Amino acid sequence: MEMAKSKLSTPDWIREGFDSKADWEKKHGVSKKKKGAEKVFKLKVCPKCGSYDVNVVLSNLDSEEESNTGKMWECKKCKWKGKDVDEKEVDEEEFMKYLDERGEDVS
Repeated sequence: MEMAKSKLSTPDWIREGFDSKADWEKKHGVSKKKKGAEKVFKLKVCPKCGSYDVNVVLSNLDSEEESNTGKMWECKKCKWKGKDVDEKEVDEEEFMKYLDERGEDVS
């Protein structure tokens, strides 16, 4: 039963009889991984040498072709090529340090 939402409505956790929003989120599997304004950034990492200098390989394959189901990645440092690139999650401070090391303008 779906109710029409007005400008102000009773939150689901109250309507469903929970004592707190946290209890409702726990029951429904909602997790708050990020606290406040903390952001998570994902960096691509070469699985062979650990370099961050990983790019998508562009090809002339038709996007409708059946075999073209995933992205190809290439490491500029060790010349590794493949579909399974590693990802590293970093916070904003680590991401800014990463940009500084690469010489990116962050203004």
